[in-house]
Amino acid sequence: MRMRIAAGVLLGLLIAGVAGAKWWDREVLKPGPLPVTRAIVLPRGAGLTVIARQLEDSAMVPHRYLFQLAAWTLGHSRDLKAGEYQIAAHSSLRDLVTLLSSGRVVIRRVVIPEGWTVRQALAAVSQAEGMEGSAPDGIREGELMPATYSYTWGDDRGRMIVQMRSGMTQLVDRLWRERAPGLPLATPAEAVTLASIVEKETGRADERALVAGVFHNRLKARMKLQSDPTVIYGIAPGGEFGRALTRADLRQPTPYNTYTIDGLPPGPIANPGRAALEAVMKPAATDALYFVADGNGGHLFARTLDEHNRNVARFRRIMRERGQPLPPAQAED
Repeated sequence: MRMRIAAGVLLGLLIAGVAGAKWWDREVLKPGPLPVTRAIVLPRGAGLTVIARQLEDSAMVPHRYLFQLAAWTLGHSRDLKAGEYQIAAHSSLRDLVTLLSSGRVVIRRVVIPEGWTVRQALAAVSQAEGMEGSAPDGIREGELMPATYSYTWGDDRGRMIVQMRSGMTQLVDRLWRERAPGLPLATPAEAVTLASIVEKETGRADERALVAGVFHNRLKARMKLQSDPTVIYGIAPGGEFGRALTRADLRQPTPYNTYTIDGLPPGPIANPGRAALEAVMKPAATDALYFVADGNGGHLFARTLDEHNRNVARFRRIMRERGQPLPPAQAED
């Protein structure tokens, strides 16, 4: 009799265990309560209890104790990692435990376009959501490498700026070592300055080396560079110039106005990209001394002033036909 009772109890426990296991399997795998995909940031140093409560408060799990139990039974109770995660709608307990123990955090990006000023670049880094700390002081124009930078929640802003400076320094040093012979540039710093002007003058890949060649020729001939972007920078060095240049602007004396100063300005007017730097270090072979916009996003190049004046007249005609205002350097007196 006792054997029968014991067998019955054992059978009951086995059935209960099997039923419980099936229930738990369903509980772990069934869709969660989160209605839409949403991000969550797990703080550094948070343990299972804190994370479970955070998930419950965010309506990502039906109950924090269920998540804790899932983490234990799946063998990841000590593996949950800090950071920002993108939680898909209706993620199951298994999905959550797997994701939060994987370390597959959200990758964020800061884009620093070619031709941005230091002020613009630092503002973008300062406003990057999720980064910590502040950008260091003393960053000079032309020191930051334009690129797309990846980061994760909690990364340090100062470290990103160091990465930008290091990238620019390494690139300039390499290109300077590989530069073409006979350039009218004494230092890598002068090359960065000229590259920043080329960067602001044209965004066309097929023109950069030719524009650089024109400026090299003008420097060798001791002609003024007469670059409109240098005028703008002298008036608004932060890059916030929000109007058309005037003839009065071209005459306004600033250390950067290459209509009034000889040679290069005292420093860069922006952060040049790789292509502009390469164009300055290895300019196109040309005898052109002038260029003017062609009205279609490119430029017309000329060897002589007479040829240049004909190109200017053509540009004026195109702009008049379109009813568009002329840049001051090409405007008729």
